[in-house]
Amino acid sequence: MVNKNRKIAVLGSTGSIGTQTLSCAKEMGLEVTLLTAFKSIDLLEKQIREFSPSLVAVADIDAAHELRLRVSDTNTRIFSGMDGILEAIDSADFDIAVNGIVGMAGMLPTYRCVRRGKTVALANKESLVVAGDIILKTASENHAEILTVDSEHSAVFQCLNGINPTKDDTADRILGEKLSRIILTASGGAFWGMTSAELEKVTAESALKHPNWKMGSKITIDCATMMNKGFEIIEAMYLFGVPDEKIDVLVHRESIVHSMIETVDGSVLAQLSVPDMRLAIQYALTYPNRSGRQIDKLDLAKIAKLTFYEPDYKTFPAPLICRAAKKTGGTATAVLNASNEIAVERFLKGDIRYPKIVEFVERALNDIPLISTPTLEDILEIDRKTRLTVEKYI
Repeated sequence: MVNKNRKIAVLGSTGSIGTQTLSCAKEMGLEVTLLTAFKSIDLLEKQIREFSPSLVAVADIDAAHELRLRVSDTNTRIFSGMDGILEAIDSADFDIAVNGIVGMAGMLPTYRCVRRGKTVALANKESLVVAGDIILKTASENHAEILTVDSEHSAVFQCLNGINPTKDDTADRILGEKLSRIILTASGGAFWGMTSAELEKVTAESALKHPNWKMGSKITIDCATMMNKGFEIIEAMYLFGVPDEKIDVLVHRESIVHSMIETVDGSVLAQLSVPDMRLAIQYALTYPNRSGRQIDKLDLAKIAKLTFYEPDYKTFPAPLICRAAKKTGGTATAVLNASNEIAVERFLKGDIRYPKIVEFVERALNDIPLISTPTLEDILEIDRKTRLTVEKYI
């Protein structure tokens, strides 16, 4: 059953997650009260006219000015700049925010949502990767709930619901008495099976050809390097309260089994579906209920075969780098994320070769001084310094 009185905010509404969220909202008849975007105002104007949100925020100030002129015949109020996005989040009337903003730009919006005590359906991995301790503490203090929109973490969440945790179950109790480990699946991205020598010659165009998912360019490159899986390991530690050693990874090329859990008695529970992000989005929007199916039916007889492989960490070491950064703690994961964002951006522009992405991340982790117990301001400053440092590598 869908609560049609639930009001939603869509952060990053013109991106892949945002457009799919609006598709779900339309299908379920939910009220959209806030949209944010970077600068894609042609699409944003269409969204305003279709969903009539009270507030819209555009990061690019010039684009916001143009949009304000275009929709002057509507009742939608337009905010501009990152400060405008945060002001809109602080002002808007919503029950749940779907954060589909890409990269570090989504961290402060997540923080501001939980500071208001709002539920966040989180697709922005970077929020927890760079500031997980602060965001979870703020969420707890303000009774905010964080749900997940990642297909892998949504799968784990659904499986955990299958072992009947109660309100009295702490993370430690679930782990100790019921849950043995989490198994995250990975598609392996565009280059799975290649050698290190072959990866020296790959192009951005080939890296963007993901075998199963249609996603934005940044996350598609992260899938190719498997940095995305490393981020998901860190995110799972925060979302489910499990230590690093209780999280395993299997490469599953078909992207049908989205993740699994193993219970203490040896049972393995898995969540399966066709690769379509709308399922995870819809589940977050309706949780703890479910709504009617929007995605294609899974036909296992047609698929016929599901395969699983151990990760090749020698060729794709990014998940191990992420585990090490999380173990180091402090600002190490902020350096991890910022260096990766700059390196991926430069790879997409053709300025560096593919292997340099991970090389630059490792170099930055060695070069940037660690702050062991950072404030939010410390994290933002380390992010800035890391980006400047990595630019000098190029």
